[in-house]
Amino acid sequence: FAGDVTPQQAWEALSNDPAACLVDVRTHAEWLFSGLPELGLLGKEAATISWKFYPNFDLNPQFIAQLEQAVPDKSAPLYFLCKTGGRSTDAAIAATQAGYHACYNIAGGFEGDMNHQRQRGKTSGWKAANLPWFQA
Repeated sequence: FAGDVTPQQAWEALSNDPAACLVDVRTHAEWLFSGLPELGLLGKEAATISWKFYPNFDLNPQFIAQLEQAVPDKSAPLYFLCKTGGRSTDAAIAATQAGYHACYNIAGGFEGDMNHQRQRGKTSGWKAANLPWFQA
């Protein structure tokens, strides 16, 4: 895959490239509980395709098929997002293996690492970067 980018770099790419897409690979429960990136200012929506399913975190066997349906253009730059950056790295690698040309992991994910008070969203990730998001 093409490597890691910061949330700010992903936002800039999504802002500047009409073909660039954000793929949120978290679970439905995470989208409801933690919120979603807000791309309305850019005239876009994140593609929400779970890499793994809650509660057992079984791999989604239809992930690539669902990605191909959501983003048929394999030359489009894809920015993958999960909670902290692990699942999104795996999804970016799988998408690259499936023929997508520019797959990036958003380092820190949506919520990032825990701070000293065991809270997420304060030190790294999309929320900590003060990028737009909304509660589902």
